[in-house]
Amino acid sequence: MTGFDTRAIHAGQAFDPLTGAVIPPVYQTSTFVQEHVGGLRSGYEYTRGTNPTRDALQTLIADLEGGRHGLSFASGLAAEDAVLRGLLRPGDHVLMGDDVYGGTHRLANQILVPWGVELSTVEMSNLDHVAAALRPNTRMLWVETPSNPLMKVSDIAALSEIGHGHDCVVVVDNTFSTPALQRPLALGADVVVHSATKYLGGHSDVLGGLVATDDERMAEQVGFLQYAAGAVSAPWEVFLTIRGIKTLSLRMHRHSDNAEAVAESLLEHPAVEQVFYPGLPDHAGHQVAAAQMTRFSGMVSFALRGGAEAARTFAEATSVFQLAESLGGVESLVNYPAQMTHASVRGTELEVPDNIIRLSVGIEDTDDLVSDVAQALAQV
Repeated sequence: MTGFDTRAIHAGQAFDPLTGAVIPPVYQTSTFVQEHVGGLRSGYEYTRGTNPTRDALQTLIADLEGGRHGLSFASGLAAEDAVLRGLLRPGDHVLMGDDVYGGTHRLANQILVPWGVELSTVEMSNLDHVAAALRPNTRMLWVETPSNPLMKVSDIAALSEIGHGHDCVVVVDNTFSTPALQRPLALGADVVVHSATKYLGGHSDVLGGLVATDDERMAEQVGFLQYAAGAVSAPWEVFLTIRGIKTLSLRMHRHSDNAEAVAESLLEHPAVEQVFYPGLPDHAGHQVAAAQMTRFSGMVSFALRGGAEAARTFAEATSVFQLAESLGGVESLVNYPAQMTHASVRGTELEVPDNIIRLSVGIEDTDDLVSDVAQALAQV
């Protein structure tokens, strides 16, 4: 199997040999009966360690990201925690983008830093700034592209070259793009992380995180944390994620179509100061995005001239777009980052301007979405 859409449906998804069921059974079990002491059936002992359903998802994400190893976790942050603690040691320095999900920065700053890891942030889309920010003990570049919520685009191939020249692990958060649109491992990255809660699951009904890598040593280190700390994904959540991935490519193209239409509609509105969408030709990172992405996904952010009051008014005035945290579901969501998803970084170098709105553009009728944005803007 070579085509992405074919692999999204079939990788790790062999039919059940006992009954011929097209969909493999969900192994909703905590433990497995042994033939004798130490005599495991097909290697399965206890679900925290291994489970056939989770194995299927891990095979699937590794295949789609172009790696040999996949790991599934209870949440995106659990996946990030395992990567950070599995690959770093006290005294190491991690260089992180200055516009990342607030929870990622909180995890590194409030859990890893007290443990002894050094953290600094940089404009990751500026290669000169990245090179200048490297320290003798820098061991990881943490890249989020497009970034959250300002949609900054970082050159994965160039950053991988810089990082590897400094003996750094290059980690890319691919949540916004998914492997349907962007494949960081093929561009030189070492590790890919996902919040599977978002586009991969795709229906706002599951919590999960995923890691993919082609490096066996890194897979073993992260896998040890998966097993020893135990933040693994449960079988039913895994099943829902697999089901979501089967339609990933179709959804991502529809998300991209709608986001492009919404972004273009924002450009000419007098209340809008700036639109952040990599698919727009005048976006600062458009050329890089076009080179490493096949489409530009469904996330659009914009700044309102009326400041915080206008942004809050807009966020509470939409009807098709629902006011909620998270993103990547089939339904459209509106988010006010300064007081919602990025409240944890207020007062830090990652603080999001209070006139920013972030839209997760769903797969509803395009005209309905554009009209909803227009009527909400009319109230600011």
